[in-house]
Amino acid sequence: MLCAMDAAEFTCQTLPSRHPQLRIAMVTETYPPEVNGVAMTLARMVNGLQVRDHQVQLIRPRQHADPQAQATVTFSEHLQRGIALPHDDGLKMGLPAKAALTRLWTRQRPDVVQIATEGPLGWSALAAANKLRLPVASDFHTNFHSYSSHAGFGLLRRAIVAYLRKFHNKAAVTLVPTAGIRRELLGHGYENIEIIGRGVDTRQFHPARRDPALRARWGAAEDETVALYVGRLAAEKNLALVFRAYDAMREAHPASRLVLVGDGPERARWQARRPDAIFCGTHLGESLAAHYASADVFLFPSLTETWGNVTIEA
Repeated sequence: MLCAMDAAEFTCQTLPSRHPQLRIAMVTETYPPEVNGVAMTLARMVNGLQVRDHQVQLIRPRQHADPQAQATVTFSEHLQRGIALPHDDGLKMGLPAKAALTRLWTRQRPDVVQIATEGPLGWSALAAANKLRLPVASDFHTNFHSYSSHAGFGLLRRAIVAYLRKFHNKAAVTLVPTAGIRRELLGHGYENIEIIGRGVDTRQFHPARRDPALRARWGAAEDETVALYVGRLAAEKNLALVFRAYDAMREAHPASRLVLVGDGPERARWQARRPDAIFCGTHLGESLAAHYASADVFLFPSLTETWGNVTIEA
């Protein structure tokens, strides 16, 4: 606020802030405490928007054992019905909710709708936003057309590409993490694509977090080489390549260990087949950072990622 006084009058004028405060509706099928790259990226985005005084309205499916919807001055949560995904008890897919979202956004009109996932809840958000003439931005987080080959639906690849293209081209803009993904999608007929880069907390993910005690629990001496994989243990992650690489590494350097951080539907199968590997389960925050820093080689076998947060964390 700027105030000035002269002999005749005293006036005050409110100066514009650094940026206008926006009301942003974010629609997603996945969010913490679920553990995956999309959920983590969205949580970071929500936190960053709140730090900048924007108001975020989060719409997502109600997950198993979900607490009550949260609400603060800059954040409100709206939980929708969902169904469990086959072969993955930890995730739910949102059910259609166009009428509910239309009512919500009529009462609490956002400035922009950001849709992070392309399932039934995402389509409902797209339809409700278009009906209310709200601008829509969509996120492209997952190469579902590439996943199809690993899930046994390779013949549906072209249909999946067409489905995703139709969805994203109904938005005003589609946000992608890299120039490479942008080129690929433009080649598939996508329109209006912009790049939103990614970052990493270099104070948390730092070599200083190397932990000799953690290496000792792995049975790794200081002069032994530890190879590390971090991510979901699922078919689309190309885990067979991790073990082939480790076997080749151990032939050249017998004093080697393999550590896998993460969980998923393939864990039991690989744990039974590879008792020589160390399966640590899911780790987050400082514990995850210590696992990175305490390893010597990082293995990233996936061929389906749009980004791969673990690469810059490592």
